[in-house]
Amino acid sequence: MTQWILPAALILFSLLIGIVCEKVLFHKFKKIIIQKHIPGSRIIFHALHRVTFIWFLLAGFSSALVAASPNLSPELKIVCQKIITIIFLCSLTLVLARLTAGFVNSWTRKAEGVSASLISNLAKTAVFILGILIILQTLGVAVTPLVTTLGIGGIAVGLALQDTLANLFSGFYLIISKQVRTGDYVKLDAGHEGYVTDITWRNTTIRELSNNVVIVPNSKLASAIFTNYHLPAKEITLTMNVGVSYDSDLEQVEKVTVEVAKDVMREIAPELIANEPYIRFHTFNDFSIDFTLYMRVSEYFDQRMGKHLFVKRLHKRYQELGISIPFPIREIYVQNNN
Repeated sequence: MTQWILPAALILFSLLIGIVCEKVLFHKFKKIIIQKHIPGSRIIFHALHRVTFIWFLLAGFSSALVAASPNLSPELKIVCQKIITIIFLCSLTLVLARLTAGFVNSWTRKAEGVSASLISNLAKTAVFILGILIILQTLGVAVTPLVTTLGIGGIAVGLALQDTLANLFSGFYLIISKQVRTGDYVKLDAGHEGYVTDITWRNTTIRELSNNVVIVPNSKLASAIFTNYHLPAKEITLTMNVGVSYDSDLEQVEKVTVEVAKDVMREIAPELIANEPYIRFHTFNDFSIDFTLYMRVSEYFDQRMGKHLFVKRLHKRYQELGISIPFPIREIYVQNNN
């Protein structure tokens, strides 16, 4: 019985060290490193979360196995070694998959502004598949015939999952072609519009301004007619149609309207102030001389605030200067036949 004291003590010691490192040292070290803003530190610590405890425990079991080897049969020792190796390879695969997904997300976020989970999930899946193949090879399973069998079976599976594969490849097409990127504001031909929040292996998620979520299959979006208001650039031109009375001084109208538009731009799009707003008169209407204001804003959503501020301020300035915005008037003559 005494021969098992040392192996048991090694396992308990590794268990205690693993708990202390995971619950105390790991979190303190993580906090210090993240505060220094070291690139990739969050991804690395997320990948190692709870895995360090498993590694310490495996180290304890390995040490205990070495200490107890004189009292174990060779067959049992080989089985225990394989179990420890498989658990270690599984945990290592999990860490590598987390690291791969994290760094892919970080790269796509820097390149596009917001990450698409389709690419990171694909990278994670590839790491998991590679890890499984290595584990099977460790167990003595012939990998080459298995891969060949899976390849033949994949044809049948592909025929059965045509819609799923169509959505998968459509998602890749959307990402690679950059027709739709996460963070873009799009309007579909069906009338739905909003910000693209994610592109997964099956569908694209669009968050409307009302905070509702629209789920569109990738294959439908790839073949749909839609407008992307963030291509070729986020900045767009806001247009407003206005009419003034016929007795207005059009030079004054133009000057005042442009000044108001500049004030609005300084508030909502100061970086675009070099693109001065302008107006163009175009119609002698029944009750007014009509013109259109052209003003640059940072993105599609800023049109709402831009129109709101412009209408309020322009109405106030016109009232102060006596510039009239006419409304339709109809004179009705009633003939008395008596």
